[in-house]
Amino acid sequence: MDIDVLGALAVREGGVPIAPTAPKQRQMLALLALNADRAVPVTDLVEELWEGRPPRSARTTLQTYVLHLRDHIARALAPRAVPAPAPGGNGTPDDAPRGAKDVLVTLPGAYLLAAGAGSSDVRTFERLAGEGYRAMDAASYADASARLTEALRLWNGPAFADVQRGTLLAREAKRLEESRLCALDQRIEADLHLGRHRELLAELTVLTSRYRTHENLHAQFMTALARSGRRSEALHVYRQLRTTLVRELGLEPSPRLQRLLHSVQASAAETSDEALLAAGTG
Repeated sequence: MDIDVLGALAVREGGVPIAPTAPKQRQMLALLALNADRAVPVTDLVEELWEGRPPRSARTTLQTYVLHLRDHIARALAPRAVPAPAPGGNGTPDDAPRGAKDVLVTLPGAYLLAAGAGSSDVRTFERLAGEGYRAMDAASYADASARLTEALRLWNGPAFADVQRGTLLAREAKRLEESRLCALDQRIEADLHLGRHRELLAELTVLTSRYRTHENLHAQFMTALARSGRRSEALHVYRQLRTTLVRELGLEPSPRLQRLLHSVQASAAETSDEALLAAGTG
């Protein structure tokens, strides 16, 4: 089974899509798919679908959703040929193909989506991001940038982009977005170590506009601008961030940002003094 949730929901069994169109059934599948191969308690599914206000028929309705999803799974499994028994034998349990109840498993007080062999974009993202973080720790910046870039390419929009979200999916979407931002931050950091400051300017212009109070992205933008000889613009980025932080959060920039500001100011002053000396000896 192949599972994608970093963007629109897509779940495929044997290459055949199994995601239903009904909103609550998609919501149920999204939670099961995110936790593939792990039991999801019925109480969690009920909480996700009805957010603390379940109808009396909630568990019966949930069972109906499970039956409908199994119908989708069964249709995906139907084209597969049943393997013939071994010559001279009567076959073994391993010969039998998976059925819908083997894919969407009923457990005591829970359901489990058995992914089997296949892919999960979340798990692939987490593996690649972990490799990137370890490369950063080892100062292997080219490897870190490559691994983190590969991880970030798995995202095709916000997590569960076309699924309505209850309490649990909203929390998971927020967690995944934080993980994406962390990977993005570290990839930019790796690229700065590799001297790619000019290549980062366009991207950081967009990111600082989108994340208007994200200090580290603004610090990276200031660094990239200063290293590109655009120190006045770096100072403007700081002033803009400070205005936003004070107005929206009642906070001053962190000491780290203030140290970066002083560094850029000192660098700008030094450059100006050099220009004056050059003019005076010309």
